[in-house]
Amino acid sequence: MPVKGVKSILMKNIFTYLSVLALVLAFNLSQAQEKENSVLEQQKELVIQEERSALKNEVEKINSRLENKEITLEESNTLKQDAAQKHALNIENRIAILENEFALSERNKAKVGYENETNSISIIGDGKILSIKFRKERPYDRRTTSDFVFAFGFNNVITQSETLDDSDFKIGGSRFAELGWAWKTRVFKNTNWLRVKYGISFQFNGLKPTENRIFVDEGKVTNLQDFPFKLKKSKFRNDNLVFPVHLEIGTSKKKEYDDYFRYSTKNHFKFGIGGYAGFNISTRQKLKFTEDGDKRKVKSKEDFNTNNLIYGVSTYLGWSNVGLYAKYDLNTIFNDNPLKQRNISLGVRFDMD
Repeated sequence: MPVKGVKSILMKNIFTYLSVLALVLAFNLSQAQEKENSVLEQQKELVIQEERSALKNEVEKINSRLENKEITLEESNTLKQDAAQKHALNIENRIAILENEFALSERNKAKVGYENETNSISIIGDGKILSIKFRKERPYDRRTTSDFVFAFGFNNVITQSETLDDSDFKIGGSRFAELGWAWKTRVFKNTNWLRVKYGISFQFNGLKPTENRIFVDEGKVTNLQDFPFKLKKSKFRNDNLVFPVHLEIGTSKKKEYDDYFRYSTKNHFKFGIGGYAGFNISTRQKLKFTEDGDKRKVKSKEDFNTNNLIYGVSTYLGWSNVGLYAKYDLNTIFNDNPLKQRNISLGVRFDMD
């Protein structure tokens, strides 16, 4: 083939390749521009939503002041007009900033990356990094909060016609523990002196009999009886799942911020009174003793005729997140025992919110 023909074919192929390349580049640039414009519009809408939400919170605060007769109706209207103008200017200024930053990135062929399209933008260009952060919307008022509950202390039994001095169980060795989660709801809209506290808890009530005795199931009755071998340990435990409810009374501090407020009970006294109801989920007895020179461990997980339904009263008095705690089962420990016995506990409680 003549050299001229070869050159002609090569030129045609080169032009074809360049044409296709140009179309691909144009399409990619168009797609990138559309994506960038779409994200810009999303950020504009987010700005408008944030400022509207902030205006709404500010108006609620003004209405609250009007209801409490801290300001007049005329002053309320003036404050609302000022707030509306402020947030309108905020929208205008923030959108202008967004448009300018995007224009700057495009002009300097910057790379725009989005850490989270609803929360932040990172613009990288000309050797500099600019991050624009957007606040997540926060509730103006939160009437319900939650916390982790932990309690522990001494446990014993109130026996019919007897006092704790005559108890069949060791005062120091018998203990209880409680683990749970609680929610606290403010009763009134504009004050926090009264709250309802409710939740779910696991209670572990342990008893250690005095002398050398263990619990023995004798059909419908469960009694303490002497054990034939020297006991190193005798422990009886009820594990309960309960649902406590308390009315909580106490002072608190109102903390106000630009677009929300909260009540804090830190460094304040609180008093709670209420009760609980639930179910016995497990009963077990653990023994340690020596038999013919051999050390033995026996663990029994049985019914022991214990009550399946658990209910009682409880109260606590605390400062900040710690306090004294007492609870008393109104149900008897055992179903059909002629001698009525009820569990009682006293200890320390932590409400870690």
